[in-house]
Amino acid sequence: MPKIEVKGLDKLEKSLKENVTMDDVKRVVRKNGSELQNKVQDNAEFSKGYQTGTTKRSIGLEIKNSGFTAEVEPTTEYSPYVEYGTRFMEAQPFVKPGYEVQKKKFESDMQKLVR
Repeated sequence: MPKIEVKGLDKLEKSLKENVTMDDVKRVVRKNGSELQNKVQDNAEFSKGYQTGTTKRSIGLEIKNSGFTAEVEPTTEYSPYVEYGTRFMEAQPFVKPGYEVQKKKFESDMQKLVR
């Protein structure tokens, strides 16, 4: 049976312990979650159809998993129809574009913690 050996894990673990605390990780998660919420709310300006602002106001941020998870989502029951469209209406994505931008920033922020 093949054997895989990874060298340098002790050095990486020591570096992480010296440079990063879990509070730093939680701070990055909260900051990026808040920025994602703002991006999604900014994107929730719909050009087609009737708009009252209910979907925009329903976009919330919830911090879970002891601060290691940030959930941003609209809570209106019809928001998936706006995001993905239907056979009668064209999609007007507002969550995914914000997520794609913020995902890169989150990865960059996490990389900064381990440098």
